[in-house]
Amino acid sequence: MKSYKFKINNSDFTVDITSAEDNIIDLEVNGTPFKVEMEKSLKPMTKTPRIVSTQSVTQNAKTAPVNSTSISKVEAPLPGVILSVSVKEGDTVKVGDKLMVMEAMKMESDILAETAGTVKSIKVKPQDSVLQGDILVEIA
Repeated sequence: MKSYKFKINNSDFTVDITSAEDNIIDLEVNGTPFKVEMEKSLKPMTKTPRIVSTQSVTQNAKTAPVNSTSISKVEAPLPGVILSVSVKEGDTVKVGDKLMVMEAMKMESDILAETAGTVKSIKVKPQDSVLQGDILVEIA
């Protein structure tokens, strides 16, 4: 059972969802039961957020593949908001350099370069909202 609190026109409401099946939801508003029919059936979320460590695994320079044309894409580990961008296009970065700061789930996280190279493009700016998997920066 999920419980939510709402304030509508300075009145407090507690909504408890007791069950949801297809497009029918049984809920209670301040203790009064209601059966609500949604316009279309609810779809379960297919993507679960995953936490990705900001510490990257470095490869030994002798074993690292050499491919000057490959572009590494830095993706958002979670949905959040970009707070600041620390690099600009054309900057050279090393593994572990801070690219930007992102707020996700009320926590600030540094987004670090996972590969060394030159910043080819920056896809976001401060105050942009991003979803998990969105491309933030491309490094070549």
